[in-house]
Amino acid sequence: MMDKERTIPVLYLVVPCYNEEEVIEKSSRVLADKIRRLIQAGRIAAGSKVMFVNDGSKDRTLELLHRAAAQDTIFSVVSLAGNYGHQSAILAGMMMARQYADAVVTIDADLQQDIEALDKFLESYMAGCEVVYGVRNDRHSDGMFKKGSATLYYGLMHLLGSKVITNHADYRLMSKKALDALAEYKETNLFLRGLIPTMGFPSDVVYFDVKAREAGHSKYTLSKMMTLAMDGITSMSTRPLRMISALGFVVFIFSCIMSVISLVDWVQGKNVPGYTTTMIVSLLIGGITLLSLGIIGEYVGKIYMETKHRPRYIIDTVVWKENEHKEDS
Repeated sequence: MMDKERTIPVLYLVVPCYNEEEVIEKSSRVLADKIRRLIQAGRIAAGSKVMFVNDGSKDRTLELLHRAAAQDTIFSVVSLAGNYGHQSAILAGMMMARQYADAVVTIDADLQQDIEALDKFLESYMAGCEVVYGVRNDRHSDGMFKKGSATLYYGLMHLLGSKVITNHADYRLMSKKALDALAEYKETNLFLRGLIPTMGFPSDVVYFDVKAREAGHSKYTLSKMMTLAMDGITSMSTRPLRMISALGFVVFIFSCIMSVISLVDWVQGKNVPGYTTTMIVSLLIGGITLLSLGIIGEYVGKIYMETKHRPRYIIDTVVWKENEHKEDS
């Protein structure tokens, strides 16, 4: 419940970019047009902007972003010193935007996420929600592998106790209040999709259809998706460690049973070659041991990175100009 009635917000769209030269010019036009239509309709306040975050692009993305910002003050550009990853780029943009905005929406540069869903985001915000999640209606546009892996991933995350929202990527609205709270989280291993739902603020879900890319190809490679999935599991749940303990107990009981059986056979004088049994038991215990060490290693690695207290991103340059049409306060 709100403490007081909300006023029309200054809205910032935060758009992470990595090698998006094929789509950035069209995306910037579409986003600017949407912002201006929302201002004209009285849904958002003058001074709302589109903030691009360049995540160490190696193509002409930064050049095109600077050109857009020079031509239109509705655009601002935050350029990171290197490639810090999608989650860090989103966080950098949100932390920068919260200095100027009442609400921030993160959206991908390829605009596969429906920009027209912003109207519903704002309705939920005005109704008192501090966080609004964009959730895709279905995965009919995905291939069989991606659809199957996504279903398996979300099922696994829920099994491990994560509050991640099924089919929600990083298309979301957050109020300044929620962003200020997010700034208190200092962990290096970021998984915003799982972290934000744990904050507990009033929230809502807006469903949207996914569109085809206008040009270029997805920069989220299989390895990056696997890394994000592993970060999500190890950052949001310690249940795998408990599963290792339970598995170790089961293997211990199994080993005790096999020891008793072997001892009884020896006492009875049975000639048991035992090769197959020995191989199965050895491989089973060896495999479980290596798997357990791997899982524990992931957690130890995360602890190691957290103890370094390295910055999650470094901002190189910022281009920000006052909107010419913004009213004086």
